[in-house]
Amino acid sequence: MSAATDLMAQYAAYHRDRRNIATHFVGIPLIVFAVGALLARPTFAVGSWALTPAAVAWGLTALWYLTRGSLVLGVATSIVNLLLIAAALPLGHLETTPWLAWSLGTFVIGWIIQFVGHYYEGRKPAFADDLRGLLIGPMFVVGEALFALGWGKKMLAEIEARAGPTHLRDLHAPATR
Repeated sequence: MSAATDLMAQYAAYHRDRRNIATHFVGIPLIVFAVGALLARPTFAVGSWALTPAAVAWGLTALWYLTRGSLVLGVATSIVNLLLIAAALPLGHLETTPWLAWSLGTFVIGWIIQFVGHYYEGRKPAFADDLRGLLIGPMFVVGEALFALGWGKKMLAEIEARAGPTHLRDLHAPATR
């Protein structure tokens, strides 16, 4: 088990340009929403409960977030993901073509926004080196929002000590990493 601070610092090293961080506030929620929509089918019964693969995926990821050592960050990330997935579930009731069009379209738009951010960063996405980055991304965005609200000053200081402060990269200069 990796501690939330370690995971956030590792992820933050790939996300120091403020424009990249800003794109993640749009791209990552779109991707989580899209994954929820794609996993909104099929519905299956477990006892009297109707479940979808999206509910199972949420449960497993929530368990992962809650065991990273920061209860506030784990709960907040789980709630945000739950809201995004719940908002996406109605797409699973659409006919197949519109369901796939909305789900895949949102997924692709989310990733385009992510890659625009990494253009500003001048560095590949974190998941290219560690697939856990796909799980850490939502936690990073929620963490950044919580930091902006004044929560987690000690965690933020530790992340910045390891990854450096945020900045705006000069796009005319070559990337240093």
